[in-house]
Amino acid sequence: MPMKPVIPPGTGKTLAPYSPGVVADGIVYVSGTLPLDAETNVVHVGDPTAQTHHVLKTIQSVIEAAGGAMADVTFNSIFLTDWAHYAAINAVYAQYFPGDKPARYCIQCGLVKKDALIEIATVAHIGRT
Repeated sequence: MPMKPVIPPGTGKTLAPYSPGVVADGIVYVSGTLPLDAETNVVHVGDPTAQTHHVLKTIQSVIEAAGGAMADVTFNSIFLTDWAHYAAINAVYAQYFPGDKPARYCIQCGLVKKDALIEIATVAHIGRT
């Protein structure tokens, strides 16, 4: 099955050798997304609400570049550094998924950038490509 990298316009450099997203057989796989600017600096340090918005907007740009929409998201893997941010993250998350909610899991862990409070990886089904 062929795959096609998805790199939205304006995407900055990545931290490692990966694509922001990949489409294969009508499924978009979005890499773990941190709250980073184009130079891989963490944005909105200390603010879980703003970081979550940044992450979800970045994910949205990948899905839209692949021809989909946030309503096509079927699964999210959420990684946070502190359970104290869980309510703030969920409040933002609910804004991006107002209708039927995708399946997900959420774990607390360390992240590759020390000032990042959240990372999300996503799967969306956009149909056959």
